[in-house]
Amino acid sequence: MKGPILAVLAAGMGSRYGGLKQMEPIGRQGEALLDYSVFDARRSGFAKAVFIIRRDLERDFTSLVLSRIAPFMPCEIAFQEADSLIPRILLEEARTTGRTKPWGTAHALLCAREKIDAPFAVINADDFYGREAFAALGAYLSAAPVAEGAIVPYRLDKTLSPQGAVTRGVCVIREGFLQSVEELTAIAREADGRIYNTGPGERRELAADTMVSMNCWAFSPAIFPDMEAYFQEFLKTPGLNPQRECYLPKAADWLIKNHLLRIRVLPADSPWFGVTYQADRETAAHRIAELAAQGVYPSSLWGGKP
Repeated sequence: MKGPILAVLAAGMGSRYGGLKQMEPIGRQGEALLDYSVFDARRSGFAKAVFIIRRDLERDFTSLVLSRIAPFMPCEIAFQEADSLIPRILLEEARTTGRTKPWGTAHALLCAREKIDAPFAVINADDFYGREAFAALGAYLSAAPVAEGAIVPYRLDKTLSPQGAVTRGVCVIREGFLQSVEELTAIAREADGRIYNTGPGERRELAADTMVSMNCWAFSPAIFPDMEAYFQEFLKTPGLNPQRECYLPKAADWLIKNHLLRIRVLPADSPWFGVTYQADRETAAHRIAELAAQGVYPSSLWGGKP
């Protein structure tokens, strides 16, 4: 059996970051966070990486990212655009309401389905998941049942940014399986140290040890027809907000509640950090430098011969 595939969600607009954070240099040789994910996936037995990007990023992404990675790991690109997989009538309606961006992470994954023909993991480009997470994903995918998926969740208090609110998928876990996941879009730690979600019409306190989705998933390609069904249901929602997105955690929750998929929880005790805001970059670069100093990563990640 061929090795698993790593699907990397890299088409985001970076509105909170104010730039193309998926290509932001973090390592000493200009490596982005996604370089470290691919490096960890490669040493955990993954056979190929599929990067899901916007078409307008292709030239820069190829020269700045693939030029480093492709000699070491087979790579492909899939494109996610606002008109990808969208019926013409709905697309015209969306344009009249000002829709210009793609339709979220579940949509992004569907845009890559033709390039994913083996069990696969899916991650965000702008998050660092740690080698333990990829070791768990690689081991799971080497013998994953078709009717099952998996998630590597993280503690909420370890995934916050001191710069402002973040979006997280709050997980309910029972007996080693995900029971539900709720996407909350305005989570932040307040001055008293407590953590709240303050979305529209809500102020909810969340425990520090709440487990959350950081979009670190594992699936079989058999998931795509059911995920397509969820996406079509999403598109039929009346009064579709031009800013609304079809999130992977919401798709996973729908699959669970419709008894289409069991999602196993993979404990990995893995560190997480990311670059939601510009000010997060310095912290991420410092943590990468620490890991390199500890010997977890070479100082030049892709140095030497393939």
